[in-house]
Amino acid sequence: MNEEQQMAKIYDPGQVEDKWYEYWEKNGFFTPEVSGEQEPFSIVMPPPNVTGSLHLGHAMDNTLQDILTRFKRMQGFNTLWIPGTDHAGIATQAKVEEQLAKEGTNRHELGREKFLERVWAWKEQYGGTITRQLRKLGASCDWSRERFTMNAGCSKAVREVFVNLYQKGLIYRGNYIVNWCSKCHTTISDIEVEHNEREGHLWHIRYPAADGGDGVVVATTRPETMLGDVAVAVHPEDERYRHLAGKTVILPLMNREIPVITDEYVEKEFGTGAVKITPAHDPNDFEMGLRHHLEQITVLSSDAKINENGGKYQGMDRYEARREIVKDLEALGLLEKIEPHTHAVGECYRCSTVVEPRVSQQWFVKMKPLAEPAIQVVHDGDLQFVPERFARIYTGWLENIRDWCISRQLWWGHRIPVWYCQNCGAEICVKEDPEVCPQCGSHHLEQDPDVLDTWFSSALWPFSTMGWPEKTAELQTYYPTSVLVTGRDIIFFWVARMIFMGLEFQKDVPFHKVMIHGLILDAQGRKMSKSLGNGIDPIEVINEYGADTLRFMLITGNTPGNDLRFHFEKLESTRNFLNKIWNASRFVLMNLEDYDSGNYLDLPTALTLADRWILSRYEDTVLNVTAALDRYDLGEAGRLLYEFIWSDYCDWYIELTKKRLYAKENEDDRRTAQRILLEVLEGTMRLAHPLIPFLTEEIWQHLPGHGTTIMLSAWPEAKGYKNVRIENEMILLMDVIRAVRNIRADMGVAPGRKADILLVAPEQETMDILTSGIEDIKQLAGAEKITIVQQMDKKPAQSASAVLTGISVYVPLKGLLDLDKEISKIRKEIENTLKEQKRLEDKLANPGFVGKAPQDVVNKEKEKLDDVMVRLRSLKLRLSDLSEELE
Repeated sequence: MNEEQQMAKIYDPGQVEDKWYEYWEKNGFFTPEVSGEQEPFSIVMPPPNVTGSLHLGHAMDNTLQDILTRFKRMQGFNTLWIPGTDHAGIATQAKVEEQLAKEGTNRHELGREKFLERVWAWKEQYGGTITRQLRKLGASCDWSRERFTMNAGCSKAVREVFVNLYQKGLIYRGNYIVNWCSKCHTTISDIEVEHNEREGHLWHIRYPAADGGDGVVVATTRPETMLGDVAVAVHPEDERYRHLAGKTVILPLMNREIPVITDEYVEKEFGTGAVKITPAHDPNDFEMGLRHHLEQITVLSSDAKINENGGKYQGMDRYEARREIVKDLEALGLLEKIEPHTHAVGECYRCSTVVEPRVSQQWFVKMKPLAEPAIQVVHDGDLQFVPERFARIYTGWLENIRDWCISRQLWWGHRIPVWYCQNCGAEICVKEDPEVCPQCGSHHLEQDPDVLDTWFSSALWPFSTMGWPEKTAELQTYYPTSVLVTGRDIIFFWVARMIFMGLEFQKDVPFHKVMIHGLILDAQGRKMSKSLGNGIDPIEVINEYGADTLRFMLITGNTPGNDLRFHFEKLESTRNFLNKIWNASRFVLMNLEDYDSGNYLDLPTALTLADRWILSRYEDTVLNVTAALDRYDLGEAGRLLYEFIWSDYCDWYIELTKKRLYAKENEDDRRTAQRILLEVLEGTMRLAHPLIPFLTEEIWQHLPGHGTTIMLSAWPEAKGYKNVRIENEMILLMDVIRAVRNIRADMGVAPGRKADILLVAPEQETMDILTSGIEDIKQLAGAEKITIVQQMDKKPAQSASAVLTGISVYVPLKGLLDLDKEISKIRKEIENTLKEQKRLEDKLANPGFVGKAPQDVVNKEKEKLDDVMVRLRSLKLRLSDLSEELE
């Protein structure tokens, strides 16, 4: 073996991974030529926030994309994976505002222009963190085409779409109930509100009748909003309140007369059956208010304090006002009761502040006309979800969709391209900044101060990243993209919006498949979060275990679409697997010192059963791994590789070749073993490359006959090695070897002691197979002599046995161990086991225990008794084998 082929004794990812990534990127292996006759395969990366750093969700998402990209690249597709980052309006602005606060200033003191300069400077300084980390993970995306949602090209696409939708009447401005975050000081969309169960209260408040009667009792979880009540609603069929319908009651604390209205939306069974109506602070009340033409009274300001409409509570924080209002109601005798109440509270997904529904003038997209074709393409099969069940979630959401609030009260983002003439009041929406009012010619124009929701620009990602609205070669070649890979938590945030924008502006779906993966949870099944302190930094994992270990761990042991629990034990197990691959490869290379690589493509004709078996198993693995990747079952692909490499190749075939490799007298047999070892190793490295790219590249570069890079080598294909008969014959030999090994282990036979083996096989075909594999059995079962017969008159004395399908295995134990000592030991074990049996039987016969103990405790004791009985039968059988005399 020459110096180039030598491999380090221990695999060190730190010495390998950065080296190979730099090599791949420097040589342009990730960058395809747009023109060409190859079938295209394209993916756009879900753009991570430019403010962020890699978390495990990113790591999983990008690992899945990279596996598919490398797989298709090796299959010969014209493969493009476009990376990029999102400007993350709320999060990025918050970062810079925190920085300004430390400097004793704020954005308002700086002014909009200077503030945006600071944001861009911050982006240039910190925005590359996550893309550097994606390189550490091994992401083979085309960095020459990296995009940012605020770059000129994407900005042009955003304005083109906004103006187009505006002119079609699909974008409008109006007063509507929105979700308001008082900490981020902006609206957020419905899908950016996280609903979490909280322990709260239900306050029952009496609203006296205006004519002096008892009036009505309402139940509410937010007493502070009563300051903006404009009605009380009851169900039209509720007999309890029929006498109040059409009359008025007095709003406590505000002493305002408000009507009692009837509406079928009211649930008679909830609370008191009467609900307070605050159209300015509840989405359902807002809709009811529109139906009944009710006034909208806003009582909460943008910072969640009571405003001028709140009477004496003005200036109080919402929760302070709540306490005072409850106290005052109690003093007036109008607080009937307080009940504990668990309910879902909406929180901002960015800062976890409780969101306030609030009427505000905002920009909206009409969703119904856009949603209908987006539903249809899924029904028609033009776009498919993997797994299929997520299609129902997607269509269910679109069928009940409300208009999308797209304006945000921020400075960082795509500014809304609408100007207002300060002279004539004209509203101007154009693609290029206007200099004069088209109606009156005035130069006195002011642009809308709001910016667009970050998801608006992200919705254009599949085609804006390819240069649209220009008619680029990329668009013509790679759109629609092949597959979108994303987590189940942003089907609504992003997936649905890309689909309806693609259909509207490209007249085609943005991708043909949507591969949905689950979330990564901690070992206890909890979502990872800063508040729980249970997050895992993937870069720390990579630094300790290597990127390949993290990648393989993230995609195995899980089914498509399901959540994954993170266990460090699984990382350790995966690292052991990669070390196994390294050691096996090193063993093969160490035994190639005189190998003639000139015959690399020629497969020997004189093959052993083991040779033909491993080739068959290898081809079976190629076919099944390819099929699993084609159907996006990446976890199954990993499992198949693991089992083939660990068991078939390492534990069986390498062990079977050692005798042939070390035996110098039969050169032809030795060279055949070398050739097959190398053939299977090289093909398996290509097969495993998409999942563990760094390790496979390092090994492949040491193999004789390697090329420029494994990532551009051809994907393994079937060569006709598959042979079911050969596999069945080998399984028979393996079963015999396992049986002998188990007997030796059970009886405590020392590894170095050779055993005689008797095999009884009534069928001639079975005898022939055993006879042909006798040397393999000897080698791996630790046998001195093997006798094979079709029938046996007498069982060998003092022997342990095993019964297989069509074969009986006997191992005489005399001479292998001290039988008297072993018999004594087994008898002692039987005695102890009988005592344990009695103890458990007495316990389970005790009515006091069975009647009082929890059922799961009783069941565990029953399971223990079952285990004891199984062990007892095994011990008695072993004693019988050792004690009987040869007749």
